[in-house]
Amino acid sequence: MILEDIRSELFQMQDLKYRAFQSKLTPTVAPEHFIGVRTPDLRKLAKQVGKWKDVDVFLKALPHDTFEENQLHAFIISEMKDYAECMDAVNVFLPYVDNWATCDQMSPKTFKKHRQELLAAIRQWIASDHLYTARFGIKMLMEHFLDEDFDVEYLGMVAGVRSEEYYVRMMIAWYFATALAKQYEQTLPFIEERRLDSWTHNKTIQKAIESYRISLEQKEYLRGLKVKR
Repeated sequence: MILEDIRSELFQMQDLKYRAFQSKLTPTVAPEHFIGVRTPDLRKLAKQVGKWKDVDVFLKALPHDTFEENQLHAFIISEMKDYAECMDAVNVFLPYVDNWATCDQMSPKTFKKHRQELLAAIRQWIASDHLYTARFGIKMLMEHFLDEDFDVEYLGMVAGVRSEEYYVRMMIAWYFATALAKQYEQTLPFIEERRLDSWTHNKTIQKAIESYRISLEQKEYLRGLKVKR
């Protein structure tokens, strides 16, 4: 059966030292839910499993018991070529995502060719009360709408998100720091006008200052915009 076959494959790749390391990086998942499989191995396995005729059995077996199964699920989705099938799979899986790594490493390749359809889904995800669904929505906006399809409206969408969740606020800061690197002139007013909460505002500036894509002059100006909390 596919579930047993996948579990067997995962344990054959187990690295106990890496298990301990990965567990510390992902504190929202209990240590006992880690097997200890490195990401390149999971990506390779996902490409194989994604071609199995009964892969849907695995994709429907939610919630998964281990972090690695969630990662494998995310990587299988990322390789799906049909947009509608991929979108359905994403929406089924998102409520079960319970950590930043699975959220951030799920990046469907087919989304690049369907940006306008994707935008409607992003609006729904960002408005979600489920923290990793909201984080995923912001990440997709960052990945696909900060270059040629950029619109200042999208900055407002993210600035309008209000959450006390650390992993949502960190993604907002990451988004705005990236926006400063790619669309500085249009993003700067959101920082100057303090459109973000104080913590996220300062974290955005910190991340921007750490970026090699922002000039020394811009970094110096941003330092002066930090707020005292």
